Amino acid sequence: MTTYFQELFDRDLGRLELEINDFNPESNLWVIPSGVLNSAGNLAVHLCGNLRHFIGHELGGFDYQRDREREFSVKNLPKNMILEEILLCKNQVKSSLDRLEDQILHEKYPIEHFGKPMTYGFFLAHLYGHLNYHLGQINYLRRIIEA
Repeated sequence: MTTYFQELFDRDLGRLELEINDFNPESNLWVIPSGVLNSAGNLAVHLCGNLRHFIGHELGGFDYQRDREREFSVKNLPKNMILEEILLCKNQVKSSLDRLEDQILHEKYPIEHFGKPMTYGFFLAHLYGHLNYHLGQINYLRRIIEA
């Protein structure tokens, strides 16, 4: 079962890479249309921060100090820097999930992030849903901005 999470995160972090790469001109990554709160660039940085913290650091033991405020406040990073961050995130997520055995998915996750107990499987499903929620926003932003 952990192989399903590995495959899904790898696939959709690859999709995130493609979406970010498709922004043309690059400055469109930072456009915030009226009524929208975040740019695609900020959402991509946020996704990497989220996954590097919760999967890379908490599950995989990678040294990472998250700065959530920066994820939403940074502006005009070059596209290649975002793509490098996505690749690093993708590698850390893969390595972290490679270490998990299927039985852990049914075990209680040691940290209560939502104020209630949850299993590893529930938490990974939540993180995967979060990735796709913002991935869809990024795709839609690109289509609107570049229409």
